[in-house]
Amino acid sequence: MNCSLKKENIKLFVSDFDGVFTDGKLTVYSDGSTSKKLDYKDIMAIANLLKADIRVAVISGETSKAIDTLKEKFPSIEIFQNIRNKMEILQSLLDKYGLSKENVIYVGDDINDIKCLEFVSAAFTVNNAHKKVKELKNINITIQNGGEGAIREIADLLI
Repeated sequence: MNCSLKKENIKLFVSDFDGVFTDGKLTVYSDGSTSKKLDYKDIMAIANLLKADIRVAVISGETSKAIDTLKEKFPSIEIFQNIRNKMEILQSLLDKYGLSKENVIYVGDDINDIKCLEFVSAAFTVNNAHKKVKELKNINITIQNGGEGAIREIADLLI
């Protein structure tokens, strides 16, 4: 990872969910129920960020019970599901907390994250992200794949 991160400036950690917190796979069972897996290293990363007084938000293009579970565990994080315009939500978070793009880390893995990734000063993606995301000029790429501790990797860089 080639990152000139100014740790002291970061006040908000924003991430996509599927493909970042998860491996991007959806298991569908014969009864129609579904499941996604989360890595406890990433869950610990959220706890560590919150302890360091860094706000956490998840902006997902989908709706997921796994995201609801994350919110139950960490009531202070902000959750936005079924979002088509992630940039609009990111800007509303900056306005709400009086922050600038220099105060935000954004983590995304697919083309619907590109506008947010290009906007922030600290843009991260996972090793198994979409090719177009990995080719962004300002992007930092984790060693870990999504769903395998990539969030923890970024959080450890920060705190």
